[in-house]
Amino acid sequence: MNYTVLPSGYRRIGGVDLLQDRRSMLIVNLGAIVIALLLLLLGLRLHPFRFSIRSMPSFLLWFFLLLGGLVLYIILHELIHGIFMRHYSGLRPRYGFNGLYAYAGSDAFFDRKSYLVISLAPVVLLGAVLLLLCALLPSSLFWFFYLLQIQNLSGAAGDLYLCLLLQKMPADLLIRDSGVAMEFYSAES
Repeated sequence: MNYTVLPSGYRRIGGVDLLQDRRSMLIVNLGAIVIALLLLLLGLRLHPFRFSIRSMPSFLLWFFLLLGGLVLYIILHELIHGIFMRHYSGLRPRYGFNGLYAYAGSDAFFDRKSYLVISLAPVVLLGAVLLLLCALLPSSLFWFFYLLQIQNLSGAAGDLYLCLLLQKMPADLLIRDSGVAMEFYSAES
């Protein structure tokens, strides 16, 4: 069940603000770096990267295509969050970028189950597509899509962190996600 107005008897029991809470920001950003490094090492083991100075012109083209792919990925990631926010609440989400994080936010209150779906939908859906592309396309395209997959998994560090936090919260939890700040509400004492 999801709400556009906080139900009677609920009170704020906590929250996470990824811009103000230095501890959470550090956990999320270090988590993203660790995930990216581990996946990079795995990728190098699976498919060693070869580069020579003779391939520089094609490398520059590849680099700019990858940069465009990363921007497109970030937009798709936030759009998927927003689609699920709208699905569960009926409210139009807000999108933005604050210099550190791209985000989708809403004024709605989401129950734990809905919010877990909202949080994990982009990493699961885009991850499945990128995994298939890495596996099915020619090996010459592996690193292009694998680097997007690294962005997918490491970029979801904030979503994964919130999902872990939610597991410790009361069963009647409601979450309001303004984008980079999440507030937690409960009727339990």
